[in-house]
Amino acid sequence: MLNIFTLANGRLFQEEIESLEELSKFQPIWVDLESPTLEEKRWVKQYYGLSIPEDAMDEDIEESARFYEEDNGELHIRSDFLIADDSEPRTVRCAFILNLMNEELKSKGVLFSIHDEDVPVFRLLRLRARRAPGLIADARDVLLKLFDADAEYSADTLEGIYEGLEKVSTQVLAGNVTDARAGEVLAAIARQEDLNGRIRRNVMDTRRAVSFMMRSKMLNADQFDEARQILRDIESLDSHTAFLFDKINFLMDATVGFININQNKIIKIFSVASVALLPPTLIASIYGMNLKFPEFEWLGAAAYPYVLVLMAASALVPMWYFRKRGWLK
Repeated sequence: MLNIFTLANGRLFQEEIESLEELSKFQPIWVDLESPTLEEKRWVKQYYGLSIPEDAMDEDIEESARFYEEDNGELHIRSDFLIADDSEPRTVRCAFILNLMNEELKSKGVLFSIHDEDVPVFRLLRLRARRAPGLIADARDVLLKLFDADAEYSADTLEGIYEGLEKVSTQVLAGNVTDARAGEVLAAIARQEDLNGRIRRNVMDTRRAVSFMMRSKMLNADQFDEARQILRDIESLDSHTAFLFDKINFLMDATVGFININQNKIIKIFSVASVALLPPTLIASIYGMNLKFPEFEWLGAAAYPYVLVLMAASALVPMWYFRKRGWLK
């Protein structure tokens, strides 16, 4: 899908392009390619003279491979954007090419973005730019506002993690956590930990991209101040993610502790049962020997009930003692 965004009266207007002829009718400041076809890539190359690198979506982590400037003045940035989906949270690699040497839009430039699926941050920026006049002035503003919206999206997602962990805390700290409940809690904690880790990686990647834009000296004074504010926001998010990791570890330890308590209760029951059954076993072993016992001659036919009662009493007395001491609770 090929979408272009033009700037008019301080607002962004979106157009979906389906042919090369339509592309030539507009002078965009942002060209967005979502899962572009070979034909759409050919249109971009033919009209703008821009060749999309084959490795644009590679998973390189080296800064030199993700942030660099071509000899012709094009700035290349590859950054990851978070999708906080409840069932499958993930990050999407987005490649940006900022062309500030466009002949038709020298003062504004053109931003090209390439990604495989729609990103919530992109939708958020499109919505804001349509409603807020003056939000976007040129292609550099588009890129900065995307990173600003990415930091805000990460912050909103962190708030969702806070709420999720508060529910988990209520369940764990209420006590009486069964093994089934503990399994559910551990699964919920693991999901929140994974999402928190993705947020931390996402804001770290955003920090690197914004820092590169500041080092490249491509920003004017107002944009430079905005970039510094984005970095300050990201810095505050780092402390939040660190706090959440500590809270997640605490809840994980508490849940595992309840599991251990439940297991200890089971082991205690078996231990008490084995100790309580030792006296009856001893009695059965003694009277099971092939010997003549005097009491059997005295008791006659009552010898068999006598042994059963003795075995039962020898088991009940220890159980009564354990219960009195509170060891069966």
